[in-house]
Amino acid sequence: MAQGSGSRFGRRALLQSAAGGPAALALPALSCAAPAQARGGRPSANWGIQVGDVTMSSGLVWVRSDRPARMIVQTSATASFRPGRTTRTWHGPVLGAGTDFTGVTSLHGLPPGEQIHYRVLLADPDDPGRTGEPATGAFRTAPERRADIRLHWSGDLAGQGWGINPDRGGYRVYEEMRRRDPDFFLCSGDSIYADNPIPEKVTLPDGRIWRNVTTEEKAKVAETLAEFRGAFRYNLLDDNLRRFNAQVPTIAQWDDHEVHNNWYPGQLLDDDRYTVKDADVLSARSLRAFGEYFPIRTLRPDGGGRVYRVVRHGPLLDVFVLDMRRYRNANSPGRQTDDPQGILGAEQLRWLKRELVRSRAVWKVIASDMPLGLVVPDGETNFEAVAQGDPGAPLGRELQLAELLRHIKHRKVTGTVWLTTDVHYTSAQHYAPERAAFKDFEPFWEFVSGPLNAGGFQALKLDGTFGPEQTFIKASDRANTSPAESPQNFGEIDIDGGSGELTVRLRQEGGKILFSKVLQPGRVGQ
Repeated sequence: MAQGSGSRFGRRALLQSAAGGPAALALPALSCAAPAQARGGRPSANWGIQVGDVTMSSGLVWVRSDRPARMIVQTSATASFRPGRTTRTWHGPVLGAGTDFTGVTSLHGLPPGEQIHYRVLLADPDDPGRTGEPATGAFRTAPERRADIRLHWSGDLAGQGWGINPDRGGYRVYEEMRRRDPDFFLCSGDSIYADNPIPEKVTLPDGRIWRNVTTEEKAKVAETLAEFRGAFRYNLLDDNLRRFNAQVPTIAQWDDHEVHNNWYPGQLLDDDRYTVKDADVLSARSLRAFGEYFPIRTLRPDGGGRVYRVVRHGPLLDVFVLDMRRYRNANSPGRQTDDPQGILGAEQLRWLKRELVRSRAVWKVIASDMPLGLVVPDGETNFEAVAQGDPGAPLGRELQLAELLRHIKHRKVTGTVWLTTDVHYTSAQHYAPERAAFKDFEPFWEFVSGPLNAGGFQALKLDGTFGPEQTFIKASDRANTSPAESPQNFGEIDIDGGSGELTVRLRQEGGKILFSKVLQPGRVGQ
């Protein structure tokens, strides 16, 4: 990558400190259970810290306390936090049981394209002088001018009963991503598996034993608010994830497993494990916990607001985060000739069309929690994503996608790239009108990567309606291969600050690059 203004910003020192230097995070070791709320002593941030939705001048800092505490954030241009004009103090909320002792402090007026050192202090609400040990981290704000950008994306964490395995070193893919020093991470959904309990151990096909860290909340499917909170909290027992969160800002979206496999609004679950069958009740509880455990500027901790949003990352990149879960219609055979609700809902579609036209960024990443042309079944006759297997003219949810793609073409929106996860393998699809039944759109790419720590699955069929050509695929040969048998995946995008050239790499845990593609800015049909 070209070394323009805003490139890497001396992050080597931060990487060294996170690996064990004098400024290293003091994080607790892996625990087999969530600790009870302590009594007496000073507040502690045992669950780590994280940053979300960072822009040129703002960001959200998150923490969880082990007891009631006032959240205080300090930011500085240096790791020393010496008093001066670059060191600021931000007084956040009082953390209590109403938000599961989590809280977010909004930072604003930050310098663009700079490394921001930050630390979070937790103070006794009745005695502000009594504070716990600070939790420290650093992140980069988005650049004001053209500069190199690196982002990672993936999803699917602790799925199919494959949880934190101390024998493997936990979620080690997060440490691999952290060392590659991305500007931010796009978590493309299934950040928990509320419907997948975590057993103590699983016997693999070759006789080896997979051991899991376990907690009380993850011993069953999540139905109560406490159980959903426990599912989000489970992942934060992992050292790698906490180190990653302290350094790499996250853009979080959600998908089905934050609630239940393939759920949709109005659904009544046919699942004997559940006493609560109403998907709307479960999703409301999950969304509240999701808002408590991820810093998202458009979503409140009580579950109010929305997940879909645009996060702007300087003149080269805007990220459009979709919610294909909360506004969709019921899963069906997808043969409707009129389908205004579709998978996005009418209001979200209007928002997306409007914001794409308004965007002045060279590249417009559309973060889709479901793939477009892969046929994802839901039972024998229904379909879960957009495609429904009929390669002809658009039907069902495909009608909404056709409307969007037509809009992108006719309003001359350039630089759209679709990123997704969901299917537990990695692939690259190029869509072109000359191969399609529906032809009123410009060619584009869709890149798939995952899972982070879940079962691997076989490849799905392609639907020819929008003319996809699969230029790369790597999938399991059978259902639910463990992370010990099937390396985990994440995607990486580098944007060159000088040329604007965008390079996509589909990466495999362990360092192997599976696929690479270079895209040129403003060029149609590449």
